[in-house]
Amino acid sequence: MRLFTFRCSVNFTTTDYKASAWRRTRGLPAVRYKTSAPKNFTDYESLKQTYKPRVPAQFNFAKDVLDVWETKEKANEKSSLPAFWWVNDDGREIRWSFEELGFHSRKLANVLSEVCGLARGDRVFLVLPRVLEWWLVNIACLRTGTVLIPGTTQLTARDILHRLQVSGAKCVITDESMAPMLEAVTPQCAALTSKLLLSSRRRSGWADITALMGSASADHVCVDTRSDEPMTIFFTSGTTGSPKMTLHSHCSYGLGLTVNGRYWLDLTDGDVFWNTSDTGWAKSAWSSVFAPWTQGTCVFAHHMPRFNTHTVLKTLSSYPISTFCTAPTAYRMLVQEDPSRFHFQALEHCLSAGEPINPEVMSKWRELTGLDIYEGYGQTETVLIAGTFKGMEIRPGSFGKASPAYDVQVVDEEGHVVPRGTEGNLAIRVKPHKPFSLFTEYTEEPEKTAECYHGDFYLTGDRGVMDQDGYLWFVGRADDVILSAGYRIGPFEVENALIEHEAVAESAVVSSPDQVRGEVVKAFVVLAPEYKSRDQNELIRELQTHVKNVTAPYKYPRKIEFVDQLPKTVSGKIRRVELRKKEWEQS
Repeated sequence: MRLFTFRCSVNFTTTDYKASAWRRTRGLPAVRYKTSAPKNFTDYESLKQTYKPRVPAQFNFAKDVLDVWETKEKANEKSSLPAFWWVNDDGREIRWSFEELGFHSRKLANVLSEVCGLARGDRVFLVLPRVLEWWLVNIACLRTGTVLIPGTTQLTARDILHRLQVSGAKCVITDESMAPMLEAVTPQCAALTSKLLLSSRRRSGWADITALMGSASADHVCVDTRSDEPMTIFFTSGTTGSPKMTLHSHCSYGLGLTVNGRYWLDLTDGDVFWNTSDTGWAKSAWSSVFAPWTQGTCVFAHHMPRFNTHTVLKTLSSYPISTFCTAPTAYRMLVQEDPSRFHFQALEHCLSAGEPINPEVMSKWRELTGLDIYEGYGQTETVLIAGTFKGMEIRPGSFGKASPAYDVQVVDEEGHVVPRGTEGNLAIRVKPHKPFSLFTEYTEEPEKTAECYHGDFYLTGDRGVMDQDGYLWFVGRADDVILSAGYRIGPFEVENALIEHEAVAESAVVSSPDQVRGEVVKAFVVLAPEYKSRDQNELIRELQTHVKNVTAPYKYPRKIEFVDQLPKTVSGKIRRVELRKKEWEQS
């Protein structure tokens, strides 16, 4: 096994050797807290001044970024780390250089163009787990100018049919676990002309992608794509309605995600970066492809059949992973694992995105690892909208300050900027100039696209507050906000209060109809195992009192229902809309 050296820029500082109650009850020693200095900027103000992107008329990430790193690699102008480092649960391990990535992706590009007959602009529907070929398909589509449509392996047949029919995809690529489901719906998809299968066994009606790559030429000339040309389509997660086709151009993600890689992730070619996002979602494009490879960073991937806390922690302690990003749900699971068996020698920067992370979870992770969690906020339609950056004070409950990619403001219903400290709609200024890193459109839904814009702003659909120092605080989705007896209550603050109680493993807060107040706060609570046998009425009163003591008393949940699990999208986001709909339909 080839060993790679890695650089760690962590400064170890002991800020408090007094163990918290959480650690004392588990017999754990105090942790040496770590702070990491920025590598690509000096402070928040400097990154705003240095971010001056130039958008050329033509841009292709494979040609203008990956191939450039390949050239630097051959000239020994980058670190010795691989471009891609892949492992699985069976102990298999593969490391590819940028040259090897180029070699394999060019072969696959020829398969798409010559064997499948795909032309520039044709759409490719990809459903694969975290296997090597997922990354190769991403790059091959860039090289051929075909439009990639990723899908998660958790999709149902109905989901797949909808995506294939509305997108008009001409090619599907999947493995043998998903092939039967695709076969059930593809006869209803007239546009489909080719099917590629990743499998060790032959299957009727499918072409063997491995065999085709084996015989394909490694010589391929990358298409010269326009910066504004369609590059990828992501279907939204459907938290507020039917999934929409969110179209991104070669520059919106290919160039736009530089702000993520260089500033929020703060990556260099000396880092090993692990992002755990599902391959079907935009966060995988953010953090498993564009943001790290913009910086020449080694992308680390662990192919796990399902998320396993022990495996994740063991991997973090066994490999020189310097930067780690995962979802708040994953962090909630990880902090419940016994940390005493693991030592994260290389880890220096931890991040989270996808939904707000509870301050209690951030605190426990810091106690476990000595590292803070830097939160980021963005959408399928955008790159990083706001985040906590290295060197910035972390204010638990806030997702930081505006990204240099956007002019982020809080506006009222008329599109006017509201005073600091006032709740409103989180928005991005699009006039007089629309940011290039914003999505192109919801394909074939001009009305839905138009609904996103109000006056000079793109509305994110989220409610929030900007404080006097420019920090942004999440209140909730616009349709998640609860109006009770004249009070506006955001679900996130109530959920934060609940999660601080040791009985609560997870919670979701929605509105519930009430004859007197119009609507009241209702909490759906998943209990920690040791509390499931407790008297429920007594526990409800205890949780209500707890919330009253933690936050404003009018926000406490007047109704609490204990459930075994919460409904979630396939990307792991809580579907409050489903809980709310059920609650109001039963009234």
